[in-house]
Amino acid sequence: MTRILGVDYGERRVGIALSDPTGTIASPLTTLPNDGRLLASFRNIVEDHNVAEMVVGEPRTMKGEVGKRAEEARLFAARLRESFSLPVTLWDERLTSVRAHQSMLEMGMKKKQRAEKSSVDQIAAALLLQNYLDAARIRSQREALKRSGEGTEL
Repeated sequence: MTRILGVDYGERRVGIALSDPTGTIASPLTTLPNDGRLLASFRNIVEDHNVAEMVVGEPRTMKGEVGKRAEEARLFAARLRESFSLPVTLWDERLTSVRAHQSMLEMGMKKKQRAEKSSVDQIAAALLLQNYLDAARIRSQREALKRSGEGTEL
């Protein structure tokens, strides 16, 4: 079965998360340095985990505006599309880093662990991927209801 890769792209580090084979649950996988080996590292992950699709976080302001960081994420998403010939979706990642810190607190992680930026990046990638998976599941359920004629509300 194939999986979906979640990507929290950053100037120095790239957080990576992976869906389960059913596309239901996202889990943190790793954090990669954003260096000259980044695409090679992606190739290994794509091959090792049978990745069929990627979701790249698109940083936006609370007003939904895009800036320099969003443009960098868009350019990286385009590089992934060219390099892997896989579907790559940009997904709004507002507040994922804040929620990642909150999740780490809720999990009882010690202050030193919470300070590790690589952990935050992985968890942020998992949160954005989980948001994407949940939205896709809701969309699919709505479409199934419409096709069956049983209603349009969920």
